[in-house]
Amino acid sequence: MSDKKTEQPVLETWCETATADEAIVWDRLPELKLYMDQVLTLLEKELAVASEDGDNPVTSSMINNYVKDGVLPRPEKKKYGREHLAYLYIICMLKSQLPLPQIARLLEMLSPEEPSALYDDFIRQKQAALADAVDRIREAGEDPQAKAELAMSLALEANAKHLAAGMLMRSLMPNKESEKEAAKIAKKEAKKAAKESEGKAE
Repeated sequence: MSDKKTEQPVLETWCETATADEAIVWDRLPELKLYMDQVLTLLEKELAVASEDGDNPVTSSMINNYVKDGVLPRPEKKKYGREHLAYLYIICMLKSQLPLPQIARLLEMLSPEEPSALYDDFIRQKQAALADAVDRIREAGEDPQAKAELAMSLALEANAKHLAAGMLMRSLMPNKESEKEAAKIAKKEAKKAAKESEGKAE
């Protein structure tokens, strides 16, 4: 009995949070650049739907690491602008599904110049996915069997999509071995050219 009493409020609370979730679109992101504590306060509210325990899913050390690893652009005088906020939101929503190097590659490929279109499209797709999940939960109703079957279906779908996304990103990631081989060839060509120039000089 205790499990049923605690399960429903948690599920219902999440559904309500997901239904009410309206992430800030690009044009409504703060125009003034924010300090780290302001960024964390804003993201804690915006990422509530992604938090299973109510804690802020992003910390200052995480943000510093994203910058250090080149996933997030460096702040200007310790201040973060719209681009930083947009990228942080995307990173935090995707990091449970893709490793950071792959997220960095996504950001690089999908927003080479202007991140606003990527961000707003990301928000649209995320809200559509949440709405679909909530609708399916509502359809399951209170029947424990229906809930269990839906949980399995969602988990299987998530697993398949996770694997597919990972394979897609692997196909789009730079081939490190090819890069090394190209560097070796370039080095050999440079040495060859240097020797030829030395021979001509003699």
